[in-house]
This record gives sequence, structure tokens and C-alpha cells, in this order.
Amino acid sequence: MPFFSMPTLSLTFLFNVVLIVHAAKTGRFWPWAYVILFLPGLGGLAYLVVELAPEWLGSHRGRAARASLGATLNPGRRLRELQDNLDIADTIANREKLAEELLARGENQQALEHYRRILSLPGGRGQPQFVGQARAQIGLGDAKGALATLDDCASEFPDFKDSELRLLRAVALDMLGQDEAALSAYDAAAGSYAGIEPRVRRAALLARMGRGDEARSEAADIVKRLQRSPKFAQRAQAGWLAEAKRIAKS
Repeated sequence: MPFFSMPTLSLTFLFNVVLIVHAAKTGRFWPWAYVILFLPGLGGLAYLVVELAPEWLGSHRGRAARASLGATLNPGRRLRELQDNLDIADTIANREKLAEELLARGENQQALEHYRRILSLPGGRGQPQFVGQARAQIGLGDAKGALATLDDCASEFPDFKDSELRLLRAVALDMLGQDEAALSAYDAAAGSYAGIEPRVRRAALLARMGRGDEARSEAADIVKRLQRSPKFAQRAQAGWLAEAKRIAKS
């Protein structure tokens, strides 16, 4: 009797087809169609974990994971394509895609230059562009610059309540040593942020402030709650889960 039954093979085939179609419709055909095709089952699972789960649980992690995998499969190809697109047509959309890719790869200085250029253009001053610039500034250690960018965003878009914006403000305050303000900001971010990053960062800050019992208690609660979540959610938050476990045991 074969290891895989016909119904199992049929379901796997259908599963792969659905994911490939989804990848094509959402602009992810390369490299995912090939990964799904040549790694039946495992490729589809990787697509769910790297692309869809982070998309549900936090967009920036999704971009970073996507960039990491793309760099492994074909170093530089995605970046070259985006740079070529910008050279052919210097539009806000093409420049922003390049900036997002650079940001996901940790190329914060180059990303910042592109975001600054976008924000200087008519029609380029949107909420995502402000958030992107602030993230690049935080990546460069420029917490004051990030707060100024976030203040500009709040001034132009007073009704904009993005969860990532709240988290970036908390991180910037944390970097500046404004501990109590950062704790409050992490609380505000945790209320709407899909992932556990704000709560883990808050626990880490409590530990640095010498409030070890509170830090360990919060970290333990984070671990307990996430371990009750589906496995794909745990994998998507693996890095922050590991940090929470470390704090809980410290």
C-alpha cells in the first residue's frame, strides 16, 4: 500500500494550486511558485508561514522574512528588479517598493534616503511613507529623528491610529531612556498590535528598569498565551517568543 493515498495526493495537489494562484495574484509568483512546486507540502507550508501568517500578524515581519528568503534563493535579484523599475520609471510607487525592500533587508540608510525623497514629492506625503521613514531612522539609532517624523505624521493625519506607528513611538521613547513614557506607549501599542512585540519589548524595559518580578510575570504570561495559539502563529512570532522565554527565566 503506498505511503500517500490518492485522496491525500489530490488534496496536496489542490492545496499547491490554490497557493500558486494566490501567489500569482498577489505579486509573489517569484520565487514562491517554484518553491511550492518543487517542495510539495513543505513549500506550501513555508508560503503560509513566511508570507501569509506574518501578513496576518504584522506586516513588517512579513517583509523581513520575505526579503530573507529571497536573498537566500537568489541574492540581489529582487533588489535589482526594483532598482531597474525605478530607473525606467521614477514614480512614487516604484521608489516606495524599493525603499520597503531595502528596509526589510536592513539597508536603513538607503531606505531612509528614498523615503525622504518620496516625502518631498507632491502626493508623496502619506501615512505609510512617514511610518517607513520612522522605521529606517530607528534602524539607524536616530530615535529623535523618528519621533520628529511620527510627530509630523500625527500633525498631518490626526485621525491616523496605525498600530505600527504606536509601536515605533514606544521604541523611540525607549531608546531615548524615557522609561515611563515608553511603558505607557507600549501599553497603547499592545492594545491594537497583532503580534507580541510590544508586550515583549515592555517586559524587557521593565527588566532594565530593575522591576524584575514584573518583567518575569509579564513575559511568562506572553509565553503562556502564545503557546496556546496555533503552531503557525508561534512560528511567525518565534523570535519574540524566544525573547519572552529568556526574560521569564531571568
